[in-house]
Amino acid sequence: MKILGIGNAIVDVICKVDHDFISKNNLTKSTMKLIFDENEFKHLLKNLKIEKTISGGSVANSIVGISQLGNEAGFIGKISDDEFGNNYEQGLKKENVKYFYSKKKEELPTGTCLILVTPDSERTMCTYLGTAGKINESDVNSDVIKKSEIIFLEGYLWDEGEPKKAFDKAINCANKVAMSLSDLFCVNRHKTHFLELVKNKLDITFANEQEITSLIETKNFNDVIHFAKQINKLMVITRGEKGAIAINGKEVFECDIKKDLKIVDLTGAGDLFAAGFLHGYINKFSIRESLEIGTEMSSKIIQMIGARI
Repeated sequence: MKILGIGNAIVDVICKVDHDFISKNNLTKSTMKLIFDENEFKHLLKNLKIEKTISGGSVANSIVGISQLGNEAGFIGKISDDEFGNNYEQGLKKENVKYFYSKKKEELPTGTCLILVTPDSERTMCTYLGTAGKINESDVNSDVIKKSEIIFLEGYLWDEGEPKKAFDKAINCANKVAMSLSDLFCVNRHKTHFLELVKNKLDITFANEQEITSLIETKNFNDVIHFAKQINKLMVITRGEKGAIAINGKEVFECDIKKDLKIVDLTGAGDLFAAGFLHGYINKFSIRESLEIGTEMSSKIIQMIGARI
């Protein structure tokens, strides 16, 4: 198989809210908050109108994008045998993604992510991981990993105890490893671990500017370029209005953003950027072409609601 994603299997529930809703519920705009109490999650959702639900999770979004571009792609993520779990599995299969997980009735329900989209198109996420956050070594099929050219992991998976073992097992069995740093809070919580991964374990790191500058504790982007050249790995960084940049060994490639887009929702912009870039990478396109495909994919997704093209 070309590529296998391993991540949190989460049903995305997308709702439009105003800025007041964010402040009233003590949320920090444009970040992801983990919710550990199912009732707190239900309370948030209670008075909201659901725009749509999707089989999501950051890496799952990328894997669906990669499948839509015509690649053979698979996914491992933990769900429960409940209504959301069944919807999740069917949602992936509909997108021609091979799903390598046998669901059973778990103690916790299938994970859910409430995506709150404010009028400025920013998204604030409240994630109830449910059983997704309980993925462990036995859920990860080493044979499937060994048969994949590359695996793609998400930093979000590091937010619980057991998944770290699943993570290590996946990395140790893999031919090549790509990972997204996922979120600023993730980076700040797991800085030492992430730095170790980026320097020594990953072949490709995806991050946005905030995440990578926080990881190496700098405010100067030139330090990021210097760091990437030093570790001699492929780093792919999105920079908002400044476009995207890839540093591969000593080489640096840049790509501008698309102009005049009608932005409606930034959900999935990073996920689909990674999908486009990895599509180029696994099909032996140049780094520059891969950056351009990533930019094209993220430009498409931000002009529609949700993380599916």
